[in-house]
Amino acid sequence: MEPLRDDDPRTVGGFTLVCRIGAGGMGQVYLGESAAGQQVAIKVIKSSVLDEDSRARFLLEVDSLKTVYGPFIASFVAADADAERPWLAVEFVPGQDLLTIVDERGPLPLVETASLGALLAEGLGTVHEAGLLHRDLKPQNILLAPYGPKVIDFGLAVLAERRTTLTATGVVVGSVLCMPPEQARGEHELDRSADVYALGACLLHAATGHYPYNGPSWQAVALKIEDPDTPPDLNGLPSELQPLISAMLALDPATRPPLAEVRDRLVDVLTARGLTAAQAKRRLTDRTPELMVPEAPVPSASEGTALPEGWTGYTPTVVDVAAREDDEAPQDRRPDSRPEEEGPAAADIPYDAPAPREPDPITAGVRLTAPLRIAERMRAAYARDARF
Repeated sequence: MEPLRDDDPRTVGGFTLVCRIGAGGMGQVYLGESAAGQQVAIKVIKSSVLDEDSRARFLLEVDSLKTVYGPFIASFVAADADAERPWLAVEFVPGQDLLTIVDERGPLPLVETASLGALLAEGLGTVHEAGLLHRDLKPQNILLAPYGPKVIDFGLAVLAERRTTLTATGVVVGSVLCMPPEQARGEHELDRSADVYALGACLLHAATGHYPYNGPSWQAVALKIEDPDTPPDLNGLPSELQPLISAMLALDPATRPPLAEVRDRLVDVLTARGLTAAQAKRRLTDRTPELMVPEAPVPSASEGTALPEGWTGYTPTVVDVAAREDDEAPQDRRPDSRPEEEGPAAADIPYDAPAPREPDPITAGVRLTAPLRIAERMRAAYARDARF
């Protein structure tokens, strides 16, 4: 983490920025805080890459995160894809990425590697069940928190059944060191086995500190990946993991094991060592270095307690767009936007408590889902009649 620089914004979408977390190909990532103190990771798109393609990829990332969820995925919080500099806020994970941990502390032992792989296989299974592929799994996108690993950065995620993507055939997009041969060739009709390959490459790096293939340039690495006469480098990999990792890195996608099998075979490795999966997970999390997370400075007395300008509330339930009422839908939809699905309106639910007379400054401007609207009406009615 690094302090904010002079040219960094101090607030984004009502979140107070605390420090820099890191940077990627498309944007800068900050640690932010909501008015209530909830910490989030905020990605802000760089002005230098702000073109039609980068906006489209950003929109895809937002849509992907709204679709996928689970204990191994950094949850979506809020986003504004139409801002001058689009931004995305997700759950902040207080942990280091796998690349940093291996670089600074060395490769993981067998048990910890097997536990990590089993947990990530379950997490990617959640992504696949949502009809998505990650497409860019790499050590930098795997965070190890005190409670387990989290997968982040769905900037290249695509719907598994989608026949077109944002890149044309023959264009390589992603991190080539963990990339399967079919993706290295520029194919865009990938399936779940692509993520299986990437997971195998990540586990190889976790256990050995190196990748399946290396070279002076990404083109040289890509050529090795596609060459059937050049097997992946498994030097240093524990013998218990070699058959599985070798299968996951197979040239032919059809021969790679499904994620459920990957998980089960890794759990078998743990069982052979006399450990349950839960015990192995604790050994993994015990090795996770403690991360000192800064907090936003205390506002001065002159600043008062006013909400930040532009604050629209911390609303992780914004993903429930289907429950919006028709009369709440924006009237100035862009021609290319998709109509929202109709869902149950609050008026259709047998509860006739009157709405609050004055808007709550925290929820004003926030499009509440039907359950939240009902709860707000009940809260207002109770508060009006309460004697204390």
